Amino acid sequence: MNKIEFKFKIKIIFILILFILLCFVASTIATARTAKIKTFKIATYNVENLFDIDYNKNEYKAYHPNTKYGWNKNMLDIKVSNIAKVIKNLNADVIALQEIESKKALDFLGHKLKKLNINYSYVAIADSKPTSVKCAVLSKFPIISKKEIQVNNKLTRNILKITLNIHENHLVLFINHWKSKKGPESLRINYAKALKKEINKLENTSDFILLGDFNSNYNEYKTFKNSKKLNNTNNITGINHILKTCKNSKMVNEKILRKQKQNEYLYNLWLEINKSKRWSCFFRKKNTLDNIILAKGLYDNKGISYVDNSFDKFMEDYLFKNKKKNANCIYRWQRTKKGKGRHLGKGYSDHLPIFAYFSINCH
Repeated sequence: MNKIEFKFKIKIIFILILFILLCFVASTIATARTAKIKTFKIATYNVENLFDIDYNKNEYKAYHPNTKYGWNKNMLDIKVSNIAKVIKNLNADVIALQEIESKKALDFLGHKLKKLNINYSYVAIADSKPTSVKCAVLSKFPIISKKEIQVNNKLTRNILKITLNIHENHLVLFINHWKSKKGPESLRINYAKALKKEINKLENTSDFILLGDFNSNYNEYKTFKNSKKLNNTNNITGINHILKTCKNSKMVNEKILRKQKQNEYLYNLWLEINKSKRWSCFFRKKNTLDNIILAKGLYDNKGISYVDNSFDKFMEDYLFKNKKKNANCIYRWQRTKKGKGRHLGKGYSDHLPIFAYFSINCH
């Protein structure tokens, strides 16, 4: 082989390698262009007592239909219209609900939303127990499984566990409404233990979210400490110690969440915003009873991911009695006699919705 032939072959080989590299780069760019990041919104909202108008003996006294309290078809229609307005403006893809009496009440809400051109094709409610109010969910994504987590007795509300199919990725939601602070912390610990037991069954890489009304502040271990009425557990709380949103008396941050190998610790999204803005309801003082709590799987850049710093509460002007939007001016559902008398057909709820955004790579 002479020098000319050798140089020619070298050029041919070089051109082939260059062609292969260009094809690889072009393919990579094309793939990147077709890969789209889809963002979706998840919210939770305690609607404050959405009851139907069928009497079944499980209702709160003020919601017995057609009595002196004035809960009737007209009041139901006003209540449903008001809550539907909030949900429409909130514009979440998935919304966890608390204080829904029945599937019938949930259907009333769904029908009202459809009239507003808002369609949640998938719904579920934890209605296997005859509790006065229940947890439910409205979703634009398919619900592929539903389970009700029992706590410990007939009076406790079930935790609703659902699995969503979001573009072929699974997301597990645990929707909660824990015992109110009319009772001590030991009652809420029962909820936390039942929930933790179910979490421990999941794979360490699972994408899951705990959300709802926990009747516990994000830093409950601090706020309940000096309360003789609440603290009957030697300073142990359900939300912080059993669910492990705190570590060594400090709140779990994103760094701790990411570093762990298992789902031992969880991250509360109230830490994302300024302390002065950490409230979603008011009972004698500002409270964060509504919570969204995340697992480490939502930080591994695989499947579904949390959109950093996207957490907030929903604060439309009409949800407040005045323009200052103070916590003690939330425009709750109105009744006479300081909330103990007849329904007035005005207001919304004593809680504000809270929400967060999540993303997924779609090819």
